[in-house]
Amino acid sequence: MASTSAAALLNGLGSTFLTGGKKSQALLSAPVGGAAQSKRVLVVAAAAATKKSWLPGVRAGGNLVDPEWLDGSLPGDYGFDPLGLGKDPAFLKWYREAELIHGRWAMAAVVGIFVGQAWSGIPWFEAGAAPGAVAPFSFGTLLGTQLLLMGWVESKRWVDFFDPESQAVEWATPWSKTAENFANATGEQGYPGGKFFDPLGFAGTLNNGDYVPDTEKLDRLKLAEIKHARLAMVAMLIFYFEAGQGKTPLGVLGL
Repeated sequence: MASTSAAALLNGLGSTFLTGGKKSQALLSAPVGGAAQSKRVLVVAAAAATKKSWLPGVRAGGNLVDPEWLDGSLPGDYGFDPLGLGKDPAFLKWYREAELIHGRWAMAAVVGIFVGQAWSGIPWFEAGAAPGAVAPFSFGTLLGTQLLLMGWVESKRWVDFFDPESQAVEWATPWSKTAENFANATGEQGYPGGKFFDPLGFAGTLNNGDYVPDTEKLDRLKLAEIKHARLAMVAMLIFYFEAGQGKTPLGVLGL
């Protein structure tokens, strides 16, 4: 397993994401057979039929309004990419992964900021100076634990991005005797599902003890999640500007 992780790490260093996407561009420009080509055209046409725009009703503007490299297949894809960050498929996959992770952290942070201040009365941007108000640990202990645990988890997620499912189950959870509960039950990266990550069965059901994902429910939740994630990231940006003025979200709301 160690050799597999090392190989995945080396593969990541030479990936299309880190090498500017030249490999993926070569793959996209490579000639394909007649049958395969016609099939690909049909898939693109089907995706384009459901494509939505971030500026409804506007037909002009070219790639600014309707980027040709976004086909509407990603949850929450409304064709917004003015900087062309997703032109390369490898970059697009990485940016979606980053957006999803940052959005989830932002949603947790927004809730934590409101609840933390309501509980302790200390503004969120001052909580680090008085950690005893929100946790029985010193700042150094919190920082060290954060770096250690997050470094371990994030390094495994980074390797798993380039070598999907290589970091799952037993190797990632050596203490668990029911490691299958931590496996990716949906088969989609970033959406593990299963008994552990979806205990209430929002995106699946339990059939004789086995988790069975529901594609229709999962697709709806993907869209809802990315919308809430983007809203939370915008909210965090506003919180930062407020903090620069010594204000807090609760204070601004008069609470």
